[in-house]
Amino acid sequence: MPSKFKEVTHVIFDMDGLLLNTEVLYTVATQNILDMYFQNPRKIYTWDVKIGLMGLQTEQVSRKIVDIYDIPITWEEYAALAREQIELLMKNCEKCAGAERLVKHLYDNNVPICLATSSSKESFDVKTIHHKELFKMFQHITMGSSDPEVAHGKPAPDIFLVAASRFPDKPKPENCLVFEDAPNGVTAALAAGMQVVMVPDVHVPDSQRQAATQVLTTLLDFKPEDFNLPAFNES
Repeated sequence: MPSKFKEVTHVIFDMDGLLLNTEVLYTVATQNILDMYFQNPRKIYTWDVKIGLMGLQTEQVSRKIVDIYDIPITWEEYAALAREQIELLMKNCEKCAGAERLVKHLYDNNVPICLATSSSKESFDVKTIHHKELFKMFQHITMGSSDPEVAHGKPAPDIFLVAASRFPDKPKPENCLVFEDAPNGVTAALAAGMQVVMVPDVHVPDSQRQAATQVLTTLLDFKPEDFNLPAFNES
């Protein structure tokens, strides 16, 4: 029976919340900063705010949080505080379920793979310090908050188009499959003309999942053969 999905030759992965379980730590980090300025009454970093920020670049996030919560600092000062929190919290982040299994499977089967993360170089280095073997398998890594070629953050398609262009054989967007957890990332991948597998947080409502090509509970549920990629050898 033919697959309902298009054939894929190249794969692009997001990182936060998809490969590394950092999103819960981002919530803690943001709340810690809010608590520095708002104790009585306390301002809470809610899911309704967070879902609109997931996948955005550092400046975008910083500007929006300062504006939404009316924090009496500049976005640059907020970004500096966020970097301090990342240094404290992110170095012990864990891999998400199925992440290493899927990346290694594609790598072992010579499927071209790359990483497209909105993180900065400094943030990436902290988060991946204990996961270097995993990230060595990617042909290249695009870090949106530090990359001058990524002019606009998600939900704009820039980061995925830049990442795809850096494969040596320059695949067409329609031959690329993106893995994402955030609605902004799904929108960006679709805008780039790519298929996208979404592995959303449980709090993401159904209305923000429907645009994805495929929605999974975890990466363990992914079947590569659906996209004409080498199947897992389960024997």
